[in-house]
Amino acid sequence: MRVPVGALFSLLALPWAASGELVFPAPREIQLSARDFDVDGGAALLLPMQPSAADLRLGNLITAELGDRHGVALRREFASRLPARRFILAGSIANPLIREYCLKNNLKLSPADPGPEGYILIAGPDAVVVAGSDDAGAFYGVQSLRQLLRSGPGGVKVAGVRIRDWPYMKVRAARTFLPGRDNIAFFKRFVRDYLALYKYNRIFLEVNATMRLDRHPELNTGSVEFARDMTLRRLNNPLGLWSHHTNASHYDAADGGILEKQEVTEIIRWLEANHIEAVPEISSLSHSYYLLTRHRELAEVPDEEWPDTYCPSLPAVYKLLFDVYDEYLDVFKPKMVLIGHDEWQMPWGVCPRCRDKDPRQLFVQDIQKIHSHLKSKGIRAAMWSDHLFENVRGAGLSKPWWDSKTEYRIPGALSLEQAKSLPKDILMANWTWEETRDPRFPAVSNEERTSDWGFEQIYGNFKPHIQNFVARTKRSKIVGGAVSCWASVSEFVIAKDLLAEFTGVAELLWSGKERTAAERSQVLRSLMPTIRRNLSGHPEPSTTEGIKTISIGRYFNAAVQGRRVVELADAASHDGRFALVAGSQGEGPNPFPQHSPQIPIGEDVSSLVFLHALAKPGTHGNLTRSYRRTFNHADTGDLVGWYEVEYEDGLVVTVPLRYSWNILDLRNETGVVAYQADAVDGPDGSTLYAFEWTNPRLGMVIKNVRLHGSTSFKTWQGKTIPSNAVILVALSAVPSRVKANRPDPPFPK
Repeated sequence: MRVPVGALFSLLALPWAASGELVFPAPREIQLSARDFDVDGGAALLLPMQPSAADLRLGNLITAELGDRHGVALRREFASRLPARRFILAGSIANPLIREYCLKNNLKLSPADPGPEGYILIAGPDAVVVAGSDDAGAFYGVQSLRQLLRSGPGGVKVAGVRIRDWPYMKVRAARTFLPGRDNIAFFKRFVRDYLALYKYNRIFLEVNATMRLDRHPELNTGSVEFARDMTLRRLNNPLGLWSHHTNASHYDAADGGILEKQEVTEIIRWLEANHIEAVPEISSLSHSYYLLTRHRELAEVPDEEWPDTYCPSLPAVYKLLFDVYDEYLDVFKPKMVLIGHDEWQMPWGVCPRCRDKDPRQLFVQDIQKIHSHLKSKGIRAAMWSDHLFENVRGAGLSKPWWDSKTEYRIPGALSLEQAKSLPKDILMANWTWEETRDPRFPAVSNEERTSDWGFEQIYGNFKPHIQNFVARTKRSKIVGGAVSCWASVSEFVIAKDLLAEFTGVAELLWSGKERTAAERSQVLRSLMPTIRRNLSGHPEPSTTEGIKTISIGRYFNAAVQGRRVVELADAASHDGRFALVAGSQGEGPNPFPQHSPQIPIGEDVSSLVFLHALAKPGTHGNLTRSYRRTFNHADTGDLVGWYEVEYEDGLVVTVPLRYSWNILDLRNETGVVAYQADAVDGPDGSTLYAFEWTNPRLGMVIKNVRLHGSTSFKTWQGKTIPSNAVILVALSAVPSRVKANRPDPPFPK
């Protein structure tokens, strides 16, 4: 959301409604009303006399939202009939009060109308009712209700609406690693207050050997050693045969550690409570480092420093593999398992057991064995589908596309007959929807052929910039999509790298609404204050407290002229649009000083709000993904500078400024949205960014603040970033509630 600089102090609480829509993803049918529901006016949460477990969960969700976010303690009332008093009611068609309400108000509601996961939501001055075609529909209706709640001077209200809504796609999935122990709390917030709120219903969790394995504890010790070795050596992936780097080691799953089975069970139960199906991803054939850390004798190439592919000609492989599968099945109790089989980049001809066989047939046989094992337990298999397509993987044995000089060959795609021979109940995860190396086969042909062969499929590694989404899904057996996170699950990784993709995909999969890149950027800007509050787990001080300006004019040394910054010596005629600028020294000259004078603060504040920007763009896009530095996610964002905060007692705290995390450039022509900095209209078409830093030492006086530019920051490729300039236009503070000069209370005797 872009707002004038004068409105800076209120921008941190901007609602999604500011862009003209009240609920995200946009409902299929919605009518707005000027007559809101007043939550504070003696309303009650209505429950049937014998509520189901689902009714109670919905009630708990509503009361928690009102209590935690809006400070309202909603009372409960059990009733056999609808009362004349004002009420909030949520439930599926199985709820007798919901049936009575629909009958009285001539509302069509059945398992088929609006349909599975569909709901009706009506909010007016006398009642708020969420009615689901099923339990999932009622749950998603409550997610919309959460977004309709708003607090203001007139109290807490529910916006007046009539909504009829149902999903466009059946499978609305995210794909992540299992979280590490230190990130479980964040993961739960991510599930409840992002994935569920925006109506995702499935998550693929790559697990490897990150859960305590009672049958094979050696895999746990090997997994931890592998992660430690990669981290200490500062590698993303280990070296393979002939000194090439192998692919996608994923050692930051569970942050490189081990979770106990009880912890994993609690995660699964949390997902289920939020109507998200947990699907374990247990990599097989390829990316199987976790199996081979302590079983090199089962590797296709045992001499690699950390083997990644097992030998499909060895029966002992499947004894080990199925032991691991079965332990995960006992804990997850899944309906489906994603069995991997992507990016099989094995140097062929090294293994004496396999070199005289058709690698494609070994690939097929491996799938058939795993499929049979799962099917015997009533579990469906899913797999990545890239090896079904010759236009992606090539035909026969070929040199890897990324290294034409190497002496080894890797297996290509299955033949047409082999691809069609795979069991038809396998769900294919097709990530080739936008990429092909063969101009004879546009990307859409892969999904059409997969459908013609009889397979259901989802878009894997899905992103919202797909072209002709609705038309394509009507032609093929596409049942949904999965947006992917390929680094550890943390607030930094999700928020810096993936919110644009996750948010755009949520709308495509739920409502089928296609937007331009600029429109998606606008939507995300509008949502970001809410997303940030939800993912961080705490509101920023400015959302509840007053804010005051700190004068910094005497430190200005430059001017903002349109979308560029100029030195003060050339700025005499620029209407006082001055700024404090510090140079970020990289490649090339930099005319600005590398740090500012100390700016006095002299008081205990709850937070500081910096209105700032960069003169030029930093590194962004795939070059800044966290998996580029698996061992150090933070430095995948360009470090362009920092604020140095000095306390009265001498302690100095630094606040890093990282591009696309808490600062962006004046132009921002790419439409990037920064998680921690809200966009504000600057002079002459420029964009500034308001970043609120919360003081970690409440009660301690901050003496001063100083802006520093960085020196020779290098990207993951080892390239020094170009010289830049950090522009500070305004500084504000949220004071504490403690009155100035108030004496401390006497110490009790």
